[in-house]
Amino acid sequence: MYRSLLKPLLFRLDAEQAHHLVFGALGLAGGVPGAAALLRSQFAYQHPSLEREVFGLKFRNPIGLAAGFDKDARLVDELAALGFGHVEIGTVTPRPQPGNPAPRLFRLPADRALINRMGFNNAGAAAAAERLRRRRADIIIGGNIGKNKDTPNEQAAADYVAAVQALHEVVDYFVVNVSSPNTPGLRQLQEREPLLQLLRAVQRANHAQRTARPLLLKIAPDLSNGQLDDIIAIVREAGLSGVVATNTTVARGGLRTPATAVEQMGAGGLSGAPLRGRATEVIRYLHAQSGGSFPIIGVGGIFSPADVQEKLAAGAALVQLYTGFIYEGPGVVRRMCRELVGAAAVGS
Repeated sequence: MYRSLLKPLLFRLDAEQAHHLVFGALGLAGGVPGAAALLRSQFAYQHPSLEREVFGLKFRNPIGLAAGFDKDARLVDELAALGFGHVEIGTVTPRPQPGNPAPRLFRLPADRALINRMGFNNAGAAAAAERLRRRRADIIIGGNIGKNKDTPNEQAAADYVAAVQALHEVVDYFVVNVSSPNTPGLRQLQEREPLLQLLRAVQRANHAQRTARPLLLKIAPDLSNGQLDDIIAIVREAGLSGVVATNTTVARGGLRTPATAVEQMGAGGLSGAPLRGRATEVIRYLHAQSGGSFPIIGVGGIFSPADVQEKLAAGAALVQLYTGFIYEGPGVVRRMCRELVGAAAVGS
């Protein structure tokens, strides 16, 4: 019903307006007694073969929701009812910020893609932490953290540390986001020395808490193999638990959408089907070059059960959806989980 009826209606609206409409509808549904159980019966799919233990955490299945959809942890209970194995909130910054001016989210239907330049719009770490304290669902929560736009790179570590301190009690793992193309200068922090210094500061704050959380790094798909080699070394030197590969890309090659239309959309990160191949390449390279020494969460162009299998075969321990969820609808997680169970049964 989503792809044949609701999606065409939503795609007539501005992309961000449609997002808010869906968000509001899910929130309203979550407030109705019995709605969560109904959603679970329609969309969730559980089976022992789907369970994964990764960086010390037990996931009910390997399909997660990527950061960017629920920035402020407003719909964790409802998203859990849709069958996700984990939800990554954020990107969360220490202080609230409005993000970039609209329009800032665009669809490329011919490419099954999105371009966004949201700019870490969120209500701040304290607000997200308060909502997570009230959640009811027993689901793994990742905290994707970033710096405020007006914080100079030289002071970025303090922002990441503040976010860790605010969210530490209410998330299960952290992801350091230095790879978004939508905060000016942020990607400069991916260079080896600045990144290592930043991660060491975040780890000190993490280990200063009663129980250290797994700490991961989210990387861009636009890194060279040499830079990916640096990432592998940094994971080891900073004692990270893993990598999220990948964020959105600034590349625009090979799109079916006319170049003039893409240019009119302007700057931003491209996500969706065009990113699938490159994201898989990055996962495969990291897994092979590291000898599988750390877990990878695979993100980028996942629309189907076959896309999930591709990422897992390349070396991902878990996967995350965002654009695929927008295009395929709430039934996509159930379809993916059922296919994984079937594949496991055939292989046993």
